[in-house]
Amino acid sequence: MRALIWDGHELNFNPSHPTPTPRSKIEDRESRIVGATGGRPERSENQTTLVKVHLAGICATDLQIFQGYMGFCGVPGHEFVGSVSEGPGDLLGKRVVGEINFGCGRCEDCTRGLSRHCANRRVMGILNADGAFAEYVAVPAANLHLVPDKVSDEEAVFTEPLAAAFEILEQVQLNLGDQVLVLGDGKLGNLCAQVLKLTGASVTVLGKHQDKLKLLKRAGVRTILLADWQPRQFDVVVEATGSASGLELALGAVRPRGTLILKSTIAGNHDVSLAPIVINEITVTGSRCGLFPPALEALEEKSVSVTPLIEKVYSLNDGVDAVKQATRQGARKILLRP
Repeated sequence: MRALIWDGHELNFNPSHPTPTPRSKIEDRESRIVGATGGRPERSENQTTLVKVHLAGICATDLQIFQGYMGFCGVPGHEFVGSVSEGPGDLLGKRVVGEINFGCGRCEDCTRGLSRHCANRRVMGILNADGAFAEYVAVPAANLHLVPDKVSDEEAVFTEPLAAAFEILEQVQLNLGDQVLVLGDGKLGNLCAQVLKLTGASVTVLGKHQDKLKLLKRAGVRTILLADWQPRQFDVVVEATGSASGLELALGAVRPRGTLILKSTIAGNHDVSLAPIVINEITVTGSRCGLFPPALEALEEKSVSVTPLIEKVYSLNDGVDAVKQATRQGARKILLRP
């Protein structure tokens, strides 16, 4: 199959990378028999599927991987929508998106429903598992979610980052009128702002790019250009800048006993005093992946707008050029189509 390969130093296009073989021929045959007879097999943690990728998105975490984040080597990419070509009979041919953390299914975290934090987990395109910048990707059946018919591929490919935005609502109680600041006008910052606005909170985005802030204004979100920033404090601050400097700015914008949500994943180290956290008794919450059902529901109901974030769709064959475009200052979402 065709795929992009990161060797730890350079990204290359490989026209003949081995296709994943997630199932034995016996398992595959049994799956097809069950599908043909109309039965619904139980999906266990160790059942895997082969998904034909329709679209894959390049995100900030991918770009950090190319800077050394997580020490990953292999096929990158974790935002995708596709269709099941091999797997349980009830999934064959269905359009799906997939959660990216592959827990072991046996440890204490997994049995407590925290497979996203399994110490032995693999993470698609990030840690010990090939990703979606390829024609096919192997995904545990338990991680897949069906895409509603009303949701296009161009919308569905945003499910994973949109779920990450909804994760904030699983962690923090927001109330009508709460003052919320989102730092960063990129893709994730945009999605976080739209999701938080659904709660009735007063949401403001601080960013550097006029064109990106215009997208947020169209979605009804208040915006401030960084050059015009006059320091003030908010009840909740979401740090989604994707830069090391964002943390210091975020700490200065949280009111005493306020909440700071950290979303950025950075390859480098932060060099910032943590004293304000203690002095101002700030609650700091790390926030990573989220649940897919709320994201898919929002996409189906059109309560969140994602397609304006798309800048360009590249062929997988031109994936190296696509990644270069994604690294350009101010770039919007770049997609790959195998």
